[in-house]
Amino acid sequence: MDKLSVVIPTYNEAENVGNLVNQIDYALRGIPYEIIFVDDSRDETPEVIEKVMKENRNVRLYHRTNESGLATAVLKGFELSKGDYIAVMDADLQHPPTILRSMYAVIADGYDICVPSRFIKDGSDGGLGPYRKLVSGVARYIGKIFLPCLRKVTDPTSGLFMFKKEVIKDADLRPIGWKILIEVLAMGEYEAIVEIPYKFQARPAGESKLSSKVTIEYLKQVRELMSRSRNKTTKKVIVCSKKKLLSLLENLDG
Repeated sequence: MDKLSVVIPTYNEAENVGNLVNQIDYALRGIPYEIIFVDDSRDETPEVIEKVMKENRNVRLYHRTNESGLATAVLKGFELSKGDYIAVMDADLQHPPTILRSMYAVIADGYDICVPSRFIKDGSDGGLGPYRKLVSGVARYIGKIFLPCLRKVTDPTSGLFMFKKEVIKDADLRPIGWKILIEVLAMGEYEAIVEIPYKFQARPAGESKLSSKVTIEYLKQVRELMSRSRNKTTKKVIVCSKKKLLSLLENLDG
């Protein structure tokens, strides 16, 4: 089976990382994987991760002291990844780790990119408060207006996605904001995107990192991608039915 690298940027998530690793380990049972934490924390998160590493050999830590920012953290995770497939997710458990198995099944079936969506049948963004729903919605539609490659994707600003490593082999990735997926979609090489439903969950512990700074960075990122992507369009977006997904999972489990 192909190996999966799960890249997780962390900033002050000491309360969540242990539970997160346990859930990922269960979701990916039977699948070769590694978890790469790229950490900028100022609390005890690195120490917690180091403790987890002693119990789970699949966990790796890259702690940064002179650099910060989600975008560069994820790019560092890409650089360090050893897997054939790469997934990106948040550390706060708002992205349910159980979805990783379904995403892997989709990519293993031959597709290039899998994007779980809150906005297709059986999906939900119920874990977001009203303000974050508003900010997320505005960001999503701004991206769709100015970047043609996002228009067929229902959840293009998601922080949860998986792709074959070759998608970014020659990609000029220069994200400056908080939405790495739009960078991959605008600059990567792929034939089709598959969407599967997921339910965005409420954060169990810690605080949201959303701020006016990351919003401004997102707008700058969109503006730069308008010229760098050269009006690239997405060829095909497939919404995976529940029946099809169950079939893929059955094939994965043998």
